[in-house]
Amino acid sequence: MPAQQGDPRRALGLTRFNALPAPLAQELLLACCHSRRWAERVTAHRPYPTLDALLAAADEAGYDLSAADLDEALAAECSAAPHPDAPPAAQTALRAAHAAYESRFGHAFVISLDGVRPGERLDQVLAGIRSRLGNEPEEERVIAADELRRLARTRLAHHVGALTLSVQASGMR
Repeated sequence: MPAQQGDPRRALGLTRFNALPAPLAQELLLACCHSRRWAERVTAHRPYPTLDALLAAADEAGYDLSAADLDEALAAECSAAPHPDAPPAAQTALRAAHAAYESRFGHAFVISLDGVRPGERLDQVLAGIRSRLGNEPEEERVIAADELRRLARTRLAHHVGALTLSVQASGMR
């Protein structure tokens, strides 16, 4: 979950993100959503005055992905494995569900689990795959694109936080 807007630790990470050379900023952004066009667009609009402004720009760029951009981003996603402590039957069920989804739609199942408790994630993923397997391909692309935007937003907030930690670890202020 992103920190409050006035959190000085987040401000350090955002300042660092704004100051990154464009290729490094794009590399960080590609770790959030693997669309070159998306990463270039978000990078080009720096500096961002607030984390909320950065996340809003990332959302907007996500809505503007072309079909090829979305294909590029989805191709880089991989299906999440269950927690190693999950029962073997749950691991088997999840692998089978992922395989069925990937066979039907041609890309990994993407879902944002932001706000879902760790103990409920496996059930949420299985239920999501099962319910979305019945979608028509175009309907599923719209849902997958929305989930990808949500994932990118969460990942970006996390990476900005990690920049904060690297600034603090290096002793920079």
